Amino acid sequence: MADTKHTPHMGYGPEMDAQAHETTYTSFVHFTAVAVMFVLCCVVALAVGGMKHAWLSAIFGVVLAHVAAAIGLFAPSISWRPPAAVLALLLLMLIFY
Repeated sequence: MADTKHTPHMGYGPEMDAQAHETTYTSFVHFTAVAVMFVLCCVVALAVGGMKHAWLSAIFGVVLAHVAAAIGLFAPSISWRPPAAVLALLLLMLIFY
């Protein structure tokens, strides 16, 4: 493994673009958070359809999850929160149907 404890500039060489690396990492974490919430929404929507036999509600939940994920991806300031709201709605459907 590389020894980065003794290198200047926090392990970045002068030929590396530290700002681009940090931006890429931040974008990757943002995408991953939204994608995880979207997948959870899809799984819970399938549970609503399969366990409660409410397939129209499940389809509505998946469509809503797509819209919320798109909003979360295009608005980094709110990130994973719109799909989390849809997930909460789907969980309420799963509990109270």
